Amino acid sequence: MEYTTLGRTGLKVSVAGLGCGGAAKLGLGYGHNEQHAMGIVQRALDCGVNFIDTAQYYGTEPAVGAAIAGRPRDSLVISTKHKVSLVDGTVYSAAEILAGLDRSLRALKTDYVDVFCLHTVRPHEYERVSREILPVLLREKERGKFRFLGITEFAAHDPRHETMTQAFADDGWDVMMLAFHMLNQNARQRVFPQAMQRGIGTLLMFAVRAIFSIPGRLQADIRELAREGRLPKWLGDKKQPLDFLLHEGGAANVIEAAYRYARHEPGAHVVLFGTGNPDHVEPNVRAILQPPLPAADLKQIAELFGSLEGVGLDEVAPLKRS
Repeated sequence: MEYTTLGRTGLKVSVAGLGCGGAAKLGLGYGHNEQHAMGIVQRALDCGVNFIDTAQYYGTEPAVGAAIAGRPRDSLVISTKHKVSLVDGTVYSAAEILAGLDRSLRALKTDYVDVFCLHTVRPHEYERVSREILPVLLREKERGKFRFLGITEFAAHDPRHETMTQAFADDGWDVMMLAFHMLNQNARQRVFPQAMQRGIGTLLMFAVRAIFSIPGRLQADIRELAREGRLPKWLGDKKQPLDFLLHEGGAANVIEAAYRYARHEPGAHVVLFGTGNPDHVEPNVRAILQPPLPAADLKQIAELFGSLEGVGLDEVAPLKRS
């Protein structure tokens, strides 16, 4: 495993982080039990992964708590999250979010989390977060229930990273979670430069998600983008549109290419991977630990996809149990 420093937090974190949400939710999303989910966490830890990202909303905190029991707490970096609102219109107050933090600590069976994030904050919600919630959380930080404060964007509703752009105006955020992948590159201009300047740690989600993992999905999306004139027609006509990445010295497969692409972006700290299949843990970690893609491949990715926004940011579940 390779480790890096998560920005100004000073936390030493594995460059591969286990994400406990997404469609899989450690297998809970496919109907597996908590024992199965625990096994995935433990397998990741045995690979050297020390960064685990969960959330009350995922329902995976109890499995994480059970999986880390008996491991030295200071060898782990645990991140959890609480939403500021739900799609049904429910809006959480600062007091309710703090009560949620207490529930998370009980579920995780720990006295503190290393990173506590406000989850899926949409651009129109940020002003309230900054005015009403951030000051309360900064005061609460002094009590030791969490060490560092983070914020995550709601990628499907924020393709231009407007929440992060607003958050840079406040100095309270130590960590940011954002979407970045081969067909969604605009964080290179809109997030990473300011995050590096301010020493903010970054957690990358969507490096591999539905667009790369569901059979046929990448081809269908690229075909549609070509139809809309957002990509060249010849690319839409190809059966394997990213086959230029698969060659000696390049990537073995598209998923490996996607992980390598995200991992080596300047300003990236932790690339999150999620799975419901314990046999996928080691291949995902190996992919993240591979060297950068060849310069010629990176150039072609930039030329073909650099202008795209809002592509592949959905939460569609895989077509089959995995």
